[in-house]
Amino acid sequence: MRYQGRITRWNDDKGFGFITPNGGGAQVFLHINAFSGRQLRPVGDELVTYELAVDDKGRAQARTVAYVGTRIAPPRARGRSKLPFVIAFGFLLLIGAAVHLGRLPAAVLMLYSGASLIAFIAYAIDKSAAQRDQWRTRESTLHVFALIGGWPGALLAQRLLRHKSTKPSFQTTFWITVVLNCGALGWLLSPAGANMLRTIPGI
Repeated sequence: MRYQGRITRWNDDKGFGFITPNGGGAQVFLHINAFSGRQLRPVGDELVTYELAVDDKGRAQARTVAYVGTRIAPPRARGRSKLPFVIAFGFLLLIGAAVHLGRLPAAVLMLYSGASLIAFIAYAIDKSAAQRDQWRTRESTLHVFALIGGWPGALLAQRLLRHKSTKPSFQTTFWITVVLNCGALGWLLSPAGANMLRTIPGI
């Protein structure tokens, strides 16, 4: 059975809010993943239809949510694209090959691997904080981790943790950091970049 209500509270950073049922009654918890298909993210005050369920603690929770007037999409398979894995691991393999061929120092591979691990952990901590309504990691901090070389780990975290993967503004800035980082790496592979690396002690 489907119900109708209005999104009266919405926190886009945390990806959840509440629906007030038409006709009154207790508010129903709404998570961004409850939407039935690829739809625009809510901002609040949208009229929606939903199925009613309960969570592990017996609290009302919305399922298969859709904006009024939108056709309900059929259930999707749980699997998601493996492209993020291909991009992340493929990039690290290319860095490893460049190190093996002497085009890059081993420190560069260590930087990318270490920064990726830190970025993944930062995403996991932020995801947990969002679920517990605790202090959050700044988005700018997550972008800095990506910019310095942690973007492969950040990309994996977005895919595996399903965190920060659907917010348009965050994704736009994230991919800008990827392009900037790859541009810097391309310069390091140039003769000028190689000469600069030789001047750094220990590399």
